[in-house]
Amino acid sequence: MHDTILAHGKAPFAGASRLEPFALKDAPALIEAVFPAQKVSFEAQRERKAGAGQTLTALGSYWKGRKPLILVRAIVLGSLLPQTDDPEKDLEVFEQLMAFDEGGLARREPKINPADIAQRVALEEPWNYFIASLKGNSQDKQKIADAQFPLDLDLYPGLNIRWRRDIDEVDKLDLLARALATWPTYEERAALCKRPEEMDQAVLYAPIWPAVNAHLGHLGIEAHSHQELVEQLGILRYGHRPRVGDTFCGGGSIPFEAARLGCDVYASDLNPIACMLTWGALNIIGAPAERRAEIERAQREVAEAVDREITALGIEHDSQGNRAKAYLYCLETRCPETGWMVPMAPSWVISKTRNVIAQLIPDNVNQRFDIEVQSGVSAAAMKAAERGTMHEGNLVYELDGKTHRMPIKTLRGDYSDADGDVANLLRRWEQEDFKPHAGDIFQERLYAIQWITKETLDSSRRETFFASVSAGDLERERKVDAIVERNLAEWQERGLVPDMELEPGGPPRYQGKSLITNLGWRYWHQLFNPRKLILGAILRKYGTSPANLVFLARTLNRSSKLCMWEGPSGYESTSHVFTNQALNALNNWGVRGWVFLEDLYLCETLQWDVSQRYLIKQCPSNVVDFDADFWITDPPYADAVMYHEITDFFIAWLRKNPPPPFDQWTWDSRRDLAIKGSGDDFRRGMVEAYKAMTHHMPDNGMQCVMFTHQDSGVWSDMVSIFWASGLQVVGAWYIATETTSELKKGGFVQGTVILMLRKRPFGDRPGFKQRILPEVKREVDAQIKQMMHLNTETQTKMGAPVFNDSDLQMAGYAAALKVLTGYTSIGGEDVTAFALRPRRKGETTVVDEIVEQAAETANGLLVPEGLERETWAAIGGMQRFYLRMLDMETTGAAKLDNYQNFAKAFRVADYAAVMASIKPNAARLKSITEFKPRDLTDRTELGPTPLGALIVAIQEFLAEKDPAVVMANLRDALVDYLDKRPILMDMADFIAAKARGAEIRRAAEAIASRIRHQRLQ
Repeated sequence: MHDTILAHGKAPFAGASRLEPFALKDAPALIEAVFPAQKVSFEAQRERKAGAGQTLTALGSYWKGRKPLILVRAIVLGSLLPQTDDPEKDLEVFEQLMAFDEGGLARREPKINPADIAQRVALEEPWNYFIASLKGNSQDKQKIADAQFPLDLDLYPGLNIRWRRDIDEVDKLDLLARALATWPTYEERAALCKRPEEMDQAVLYAPIWPAVNAHLGHLGIEAHSHQELVEQLGILRYGHRPRVGDTFCGGGSIPFEAARLGCDVYASDLNPIACMLTWGALNIIGAPAERRAEIERAQREVAEAVDREITALGIEHDSQGNRAKAYLYCLETRCPETGWMVPMAPSWVISKTRNVIAQLIPDNVNQRFDIEVQSGVSAAAMKAAERGTMHEGNLVYELDGKTHRMPIKTLRGDYSDADGDVANLLRRWEQEDFKPHAGDIFQERLYAIQWITKETLDSSRRETFFASVSAGDLERERKVDAIVERNLAEWQERGLVPDMELEPGGPPRYQGKSLITNLGWRYWHQLFNPRKLILGAILRKYGTSPANLVFLARTLNRSSKLCMWEGPSGYESTSHVFTNQALNALNNWGVRGWVFLEDLYLCETLQWDVSQRYLIKQCPSNVVDFDADFWITDPPYADAVMYHEITDFFIAWLRKNPPPPFDQWTWDSRRDLAIKGSGDDFRRGMVEAYKAMTHHMPDNGMQCVMFTHQDSGVWSDMVSIFWASGLQVVGAWYIATETTSELKKGGFVQGTVILMLRKRPFGDRPGFKQRILPEVKREVDAQIKQMMHLNTETQTKMGAPVFNDSDLQMAGYAAALKVLTGYTSIGGEDVTAFALRPRRKGETTVVDEIVEQAAETANGLLVPEGLERETWAAIGGMQRFYLRMLDMETTGAAKLDNYQNFAKAFRVADYAAVMASIKPNAARLKSITEFKPRDLTDRTELGPTPLGALIVAIQEFLAEKDPAVVMANLRDALVDYLDKRPILMDMADFIAAKARGAEIRRAAEAIASRIRHQRLQ
């Protein structure tokens, strides 16, 4: 198996003979102790928000949940690098390799101009680096010549500062680094810079290799690129170039980035679309320059052939020679109340940017509506057009001054069948159907066309206009229908268009059910307009190479009757099918002409010359026949995307007569074999998968598992799985990302746990809960104290700590699980039997207890700065949450995932009750003055606590109540006031130091003083 891969490779680097193979065989990996999780989180978030700027999404943005490449890179490097006796230097070198250090940021082309530097950096000889020009008299110019940096630019109106042309590049980078250092946080500094991936890698990393080689030189390391370093570290650890495996390869992030770093790669997935995208990542984006040129040449040839055939058919040009860019269609139905045929659309706005609408004109003779396209209409007309004929599940239209409303479920004739499922009177389409029958409840109607003018067809700036549908357009529609009707059976037989059926008896969450129920469609080709069936057949006929199938799948995502026309939102375009994770039936949609689709087919992707030493297989995750030194996986869990269902959309087009190597795969979603959901079947499937990987890993190998952090149940299940697979936890990190979306009301926060594992040592090691719990406490305590010490050291020497509270808490979990997963049985029960035993509702397992204790131990150590340890120990729940997050807000470190995670850690039932906002990037606590009386009653989590009483007292003080009355009320509010007095005083001092708003701080300080000097009887 390895020979198959290595045959594509190149010889080891010239200096490999200087290394001692296996010298690092038993050395702990750096990622087990040190990992810049917060910086990785920020860079991962930036990559994910880069949209089309991401490397792999150009191949298929429809694949959801790809892990950021920067995260994979950090994991690979952190798993290969060794720990030394200088953890600060280890961290420094790691950050240089990631371009997170000050020098790396400076080389990432920060958006800092000379004027910014002038205001931020002290320089004795600034004019050695800059040239200044200033309008004014000679005295002003002399004043500038004598000025010292930093400058107050307000004193020099009209001053222009620019770089000297002869400035040395080293000096320029030094100034940029010094300027960047004046921004207080890494996030603020990095936000000014390009992402590392956007830079020329040789230029970005050239200066780091002397420092890297000096730090690792005692091992024989002499590297001048990441690829050389990775190969050398592989030899030191495993005796050869490192081999990375991923049995849930999905969109290909892990195999691609491992190959880009120079590793040998094994990738597998049950889903053929995942295998195709991974193949595309390595063979299209990762192709050598000559091969990439061949692919692009072949793409252009296919595009030209398609254009010739479409043009010859005469279905996209009008009589004046204009060419269609987009066609707009809608459903149409006969209203049983009036007998009129009514077009169906939620909005009749066609272009928001050009004030184009579709106007319904009653045709009383034929009892239907003509649709007239009007351009440049008034704002009032645009506003009226926003309200279409579909509202909240109803057909709503006006006729002769009367508004008619008819529920869509009534039009369909919805009812419950004998099994209690929803059924209706819609005719179910047959395999030969590609358009509605004349008597069907829902018809399909072309109502507008966007044309490209004949004169600008060959121009880089094409001019377009929208027009109503003409008699000629309808004749071309009939021609399209005739072509499809004449050829559909043959195309399906040849595999040029789908003949696959939607699954009528699919599981409850089956995505295709809504299409069957709402529209009567039963076959995948019925999701496509006849025009797209013609175009798809032509593309499939000419594009027979594997690369062309990758790009065909990309175009299909914009070619279906599930593609919304985005004109009402301001874009003259069609949406993706998979803007979310469902197959949603639409009332109106857009269909692209070939000239509008061609750009997608000929998409320009980034190009990286990555390692071609790889193997891709389509197989279940428990079928492994490749030995990897470490496995990096992102497995499915719980509410994961149902890939085995939504990818049928693409499989239906690609499954017949695929080219090599795709012909080696089974073109079926294989849903019965997919690991999905949660519960007992999920755990059994996962244990089989991870046992297989563990079996195909050397004794000093590692595994990294990424999973979405949802709740403590995730921890319990996932840890039980790895424990039963013969693995021991050795580290855990939390990578946070935040997104906002109009498709998801409120905030949708995703945090990824990076769990590091090794093989459990051989031999039987029985354990008992009474023995394990004290051991867990000691391990957690030692781990967190060690990390806090490193924080202190890095804060002193590097200006910022490396770990935040989330990192420390995660490390506490990891330390606890390291202890737990080191045992082979608990209370006499084998760990595999324990892990696979069905969980009873409400049951608390030993894993739950240990995770709980780890959290409690970690939380007990994470005392906010400025609060006494005794106070922290005496409070819990909502009080800890509010004070901890108040402390984090003062440092600017609080983000929505922090609030959510600490709410779980402190077992807060409703953290939103004390939040002023829970929107991503705007999350914050309520200030003292924002609490309402209802927020502080005895029925709330905060109200009955000493902190709740203190907040009321501060509010009363701010309301200028008599201070004596305020203190009396505070005393009366707490039955055990005397016992709570030290806690109240400490919390008041803390609020006086941390609260937003000077008035609140002064009020809290005054109350703290009165508590301190209060005479007690």
